[in-house]
Order: sequence, then C-alpha cells, then structure tokens
Amino acid sequence: MLLFILLSCTGAFAQVSGPGQPFTEAIAARLRGQIASDSVEAKRSALFEIRNYSSPEASRLALPALTDKDEIVRSSAASSVVFLPKDEAARALVPLLGDRAEFVRREAAFALGEVGDASATAPLVKLMQRDKAFEVRTAAATALGKIGDVSAVDALAEVLRKTPREDDEFLRRSAARSIGQIAQIRQTGNTTVLTPQNFLPDKFKDLGTGTVQPNFTKATSLLIQVLENSKESDDTRREAAFALGAIGDAAAKPVLQRFVSSPDPYLAEICREGLLKIERQTKN
Repeated sequence: MLLFILLSCTGAFAQVSGPGQPFTEAIAARLRGQIASDSVEAKRSALFEIRNYSSPEASRLALPALTDKDEIVRSSAASSVVFLPKDEAARALVPLLGDRAEFVRREAAFALGEVGDASATAPLVKLMQRDKAFEVRTAAATALGKIGDVSAVDALAEVLRKTPREDDEFLRRSAARSIGQIAQIRQTGNTTVLTPQNFLPDKFKDLGTGTVQPNFTKATSLLIQVLENSKESDDTRREAAFALGAIGDAAAKPVLQRFVSSPDPYLAEICREGLLKIERQTKN
C-alpha cells in the first residue's frame, strides 16, 4: 500500500526542475518552506524537486525530512540526499537503517548503495543478517554490491551457505550478484552488471584486466555449489556463474566448462564469458 501511494504521488507533485536550471536562493527558500510545512504532499513535492537538481546544495535541503514524523516523507528523503558528498550522505542515511518502518529501512539501504561509501558496509551487513523483513535484507545485499567493499564478501557468501528455499530466492540471487559486482568493481571500477553481457563475438565483451581477486576463497567454493545445485533458481545460478568469472579463480573452470553446454542459453553464455575472463587471467 505504501509503495502504491509513493508511486501514485510522483506524477502529481513532482516539479519540472532540475539539471540545466539554476538553483537559486529563492528556490531554496521555497523548498525549505515546503519541507517545514504540515503538508505531506508539499514535503514530498519538494523532495522530488530536490532530487531532480542532483546537486549537493539541493540535497542538503532534504536533511530535515529524514527525521519527519511521516514515513513516506522519510523514505522520499532517503533518495533525495544521495547527491551529498559520500561521507556526509552515509552519515545521514545510516540511522534510517534502524527506522521503525520497514519501507524506510529498505529505501535507506538502496540509497546507501547509490551513495557507495564504504562506511556503510558494516551497518548494511548487520541489516542483511538481522532484519526481520525479507525485502530489507535483500535491499541491504544489493547495496553491498554497489558499494564494492571486499569486507562484505564473506557475509554475502554466508547467505549462500543455507539450503535454498523459494522464499529466499531473491536474497540469494542478490548475494551472488553482489559478490560478483564487488569483484568486478575491484577489477574494472564498473558498477554495472549485465548477465550475460551479450551474445556477440568476444571482441565486444568487456573481460576486465584478468587479475585474480583476493579474499574470495570462501565465496568461490559456495558459488560453485550454487551453480551445481539444480534446486537453485535459474537466476541465482546465472548470478553465481557471473560472480565466478568476475573473481577469476581457476578453480571455477571445470564447473563453468560443464555449463557452457547448458540448455539455458543465458547461463551458457555467462559461463563462456566467465571462462574467457579466467583465461585472460591465466595469460597475465
């Protein structure tokens, strides 16, 4: 219900302003007034406008809304402060990981992923491990991948140690993807994950530098188990194959070779890409 309200309000109250338009003191004063008002609609309209400016100066106006009494306002504010300097945004958002509203905790986790500051790694790991809400744990796992801090890898790998169940499919998929994303960020600096990249010839694929990523030993072993387990969802196995290729450990070659002929064309292509990455590492 909250998500429906959030989406339905976007079109009604978002202002047409943002990049390309000057952020004047008059605009800032108006936005401050809206955020300080008693109207939830006015506050959210201001927060959407602030987000459109994509600037630290505008984002700083959203800080008071992070502690608003209305959870819809707090959740909207989370995505409006992400353009602050990384450390400042992280300091502002981390307290929301303990918010009483599940929706706010989830949006704060996603926002911290967009910010990408490593200071949020430990709080997000704790959230992923302990929060009672499945969607919040999944949001935390996703955010950890975007941050790219290798210290989160073992905690993400532990998610995969448990027996797969239908109700934790998205968490397992997100954990596998984030492990691969962390390895990819360390190697290429690229946060974007495409699985598979494409079905085009090898020269069109970004194979990275071919460097084996350290500190992924536990993760490699668990990812191999995931890929081999027919009880895992197709998407989780695909993400595991991507992660194995991103890590670049030659120990994954036999299992990747086995699934190059998989009837799942996406899994087969991801495994082929993974082998190409490992082969490049071997040559270096």
